[in-house]
Amino acid sequence: MKIVVLDGFTAAQDDLSWQELEALGDLTVYERTRPEETLLRCQGAEAVLTNKVILSAEIIRQLPQLKYIGVLATGYNVVDLTTAHERGIIVTNIPAYSTMSVAQMVFAHILNATMRVGHYADENRQGRWSRAEDFCWMDTPVVELDGKTLGIIGLGNIGSAVARIADAFGMRVIASTSKAQELLPAYINKAMMDELLAQSDIISLHCPLTESTRALISKTSIAKMKQGVIIVNTGRGPLVDEHDMAAALQSGKVQAFCADVLSTEPPSSGNPVIGHPHAFITPHIAWASREARTRLIHVAAANLHAFLAGRPQHVVSL
Repeated sequence: MKIVVLDGFTAAQDDLSWQELEALGDLTVYERTRPEETLLRCQGAEAVLTNKVILSAEIIRQLPQLKYIGVLATGYNVVDLTTAHERGIIVTNIPAYSTMSVAQMVFAHILNATMRVGHYADENRQGRWSRAEDFCWMDTPVVELDGKTLGIIGLGNIGSAVARIADAFGMRVIASTSKAQELLPAYINKAMMDELLAQSDIISLHCPLTESTRALISKTSIAKMKQGVIIVNTGRGPLVDEHDMAAALQSGKVQAFCADVLSTEPPSSGNPVIGHPHAFITPHIAWASREARTRLIHVAAANLHAFLAGRPQHVVSL
């Protein structure tokens, strides 16, 4: 079997190998693939694995030997599923491989925004504490999480993991979710969206990106929030209207915007939030711990092995 990985660098980086996939066939791994290179690199392949490289209907129709597409991520909107189904191509994804890494990043952001660890570390590198008249020095508030309300929008694997951590911090957890209250743990209270927006001290986004959730956080929803709310987005960049967010940061309505994702990645120099002093942006790395990437590559190989054995798993095809 000819196997092609179109964009393998972000998963493997320089510290992991594709050995498990190599055992399954003739493997070619490209670090990155430009759109104009995609068709040529997929020619003759029976299995193609992609993370962000788009496999459109036009491309899929020109690959008569293609039998399997493995998405190296949980989200699979990079593949035209309708065309894959028409051609009898199995498409799989990798669910839940980065759950704890992303949940950890959520709280890294929350703790940085409330305790200002990065700010004080930077100030002390400049000698600010050394010049203090007292044994401690502060120029910003630090905030205790115990008793604060965390609103979670979307209660899948990651949202649920964030809720467990919040409970351990003594936070009150409310969630916007389709799940019934009786199916939720005792420490999570289901809330209507407007109720969540009004009551939350911190809001964390974990819902999928759909037409109904695009720009979910905008001037309209921000107006319903508490003064000084903290917003964390480790879901999808377009869940937030970044121009409205920049205005809310400027006015002080939003105390801090913490994000690992933006609407365009990598961001342009004109992105309205990335340079704001109260925006704390990490470069889409919440998923990328070595442990999570190891799981990703292992499950990618297991998915293809299961397909070859006639028992495909994690299928997302129509």
